[in-house]
Amino acid sequence: MYRIVTGLAATALLAGCSADAPAPTPSTSAIAEPASPPSDLPPIMGPEKRILAVGDSLFAGYGLNPGESYPSRLEAALRAKGINARVTNAGVSGDTSAAGAQRFGFVLDSQKVKPDLVIIEFGGNDLLRALPPAETRKNIDAMLAEAKKRGLKVVLMGMLTPPNLGAEFKGQFEAIYPELAKKHGATLVPFFLDGLVGRPELIQDDHVHPNAKGVEEVVKRTAGTVASAIE
Repeated sequence: MYRIVTGLAATALLAGCSADAPAPTPSTSAIAEPASPPSDLPPIMGPEKRILAVGDSLFAGYGLNPGESYPSRLEAALRAKGINARVTNAGVSGDTSAAGAQRFGFVLDSQKVKPDLVIIEFGGNDLLRALPPAETRKNIDAMLAEAKKRGLKVVLMGMLTPPNLGAEFKGQFEAIYPELAKKHGATLVPFFLDGLVGRPELIQDDHVHPNAKGVEEVVKRTAGTVASAIE
């Protein structure tokens, strides 16, 4: 269904979500802000759809210019499809799934308008720290349960493990995303970074984060799923 992750490049991609900053406790710094609107957004069409993107540096736009983050480019792609999307970026560099779960309710409460869709993307930093898959499962389960309790649609971004963590770890970790998506009725993207592994031209010089072209590749592969979920 998706590419098999191999080699050190995959380890860097999956682990680098990122270790560049410690996860903050809930505070005003964790309140989501609207994604910086790119200058090439198509004209607004139809009723506005509010999307909240909660994740780590892969959402935060680490190393990118304003308007180049995944939430910003996703907004542009959805508008190009005729969806009047307004994506709020709640990505925080360095967040593990535990940090995400800790601030998840706080971020939801901070929204002036109830989101039509929430995108959840965590797990890379858990892999970096080789945290027990049971902890990652518990944290993502808690976020999905909270979203479900509030009547929110969710797209869950899946992650794959690097080979150095072993087959047992791989089996336990990679089962988290499809099983929890099924449990909570969320839409699943099996591997958020599909299309980047083995393509260094799409990765920043840190060998970890997607560059602007890499973000566009991720958006190209995921915008259709998001569009279907919100419609």
